[in-house]
Amino acid sequence: MDPQDSPKEAVLITGGGGYFGFRLGCALKQMGIPVILFDICSPPAPLLEGVEFVQGDIRRLSDVEAAFGDRGISCVFHAASYGMSGREQLNPKLIEDVNVAGTDNVLRACRRHGVPRLVYTSTFNVVFGGQVIRNGDESLPYLPLHLHPDHYSRTKSVAERKVLAANGETLRTCALRPAGIYGPGEQRHLPRIVSYLERGLFRFVYGDPESLVEFVHVDNLVRAHILAAEALTDRKGHVAAGQAYFISDGRPVNNFEFFRPLVEGLGYPFPSVRLPLALVYGLAVLTEWAHSTLGGLYNFQPFLTCTEVYKTGVTHYFSLEKARKELGYEAQPRDLQDVVAWFRVRGHGRSPGDGAEECVCHWLLLLLLLLVAGLACLLL
Repeated sequence: MDPQDSPKEAVLITGGGGYFGFRLGCALKQMGIPVILFDICSPPAPLLEGVEFVQGDIRRLSDVEAAFGDRGISCVFHAASYGMSGREQLNPKLIEDVNVAGTDNVLRACRRHGVPRLVYTSTFNVVFGGQVIRNGDESLPYLPLHLHPDHYSRTKSVAERKVLAANGETLRTCALRPAGIYGPGEQRHLPRIVSYLERGLFRFVYGDPESLVEFVHVDNLVRAHILAAEALTDRKGHVAAGQAYFISDGRPVNNFEFFRPLVEGLGYPFPSVRLPLALVYGLAVLTEWAHSTLGGLYNFQPFLTCTEVYKTGVTHYFSLEKARKELGYEAQPRDLQDVVAWFRVRGHGRSPGDGAEECVCHWLLLLLLLLVAGLACLLL
């Protein structure tokens, strides 16, 4: 991505109005590279000078074509997706349309406009579906589609395969499979967790305390994408062409222990109650059933989905060796302190001594959750 090699060539980022896409665009612009952000939603902050935003729907080929235009795009970062978490996971048609049909549209536009490079933002989930994986690598086969517990993971697997199959002499492609993304300003997972804290709902953890998962700080993920784009060039011998790479902070950690600094940093007590994974999975089953039954009347946010229980409670982490060797990726040490500060500045959290008295209704709510989860397990 050396701007001196092709100073007039721009990059296009699909999903550029989202948290990661916008951060990637800002990093590229600071390197002197012209950036086009394409998304159905506007970016979360004012654009830097030299960054262009094109609003459009990735499901419409005409919108995608308009974003490409005649801008001489040298690389596409395809980060747009839908259905990663919460109630989004329960809308299969929209997930299919965005993740699969949208990817088809991007590939068509790349071919038509002669774009030489495409970096696809994939997910750990293309190989993970609830089974234990310790230090897995890219030799692992794709999880069979019928074994995916959610439509997001299934469609991301289909889309990744399409992207890698499109690799050839005129279009070089690769895929990055990131862990759960975090960082200040992240708008998908962290606000939901903070909302549960503020509403008194974060009263238990679950699963084996020795279970390990991984996360990736947004800045590490941005760096990995820039390195991947470089590894698709002639100068790097197209080393990444047709390849997939796991990307994380390289620090397997228990999911709940990872968030402990956020919980305590915002002044809340860390839960001492630990529930069996099966019990919480039963609660998720019941929640998804309730959403499918009542979602048309009230599209509420599920407390947890079945896939979220697996992703947070079952060990799965991956080696970074391939990304180190072929991309030159080295994860920089990161923690949640910048996240805590971001929420504190915006008025979240509480001062020492606040809420020292436990509200009885919170414990009654926990008891209710245990009862309904137990009932769901009996019905499974």
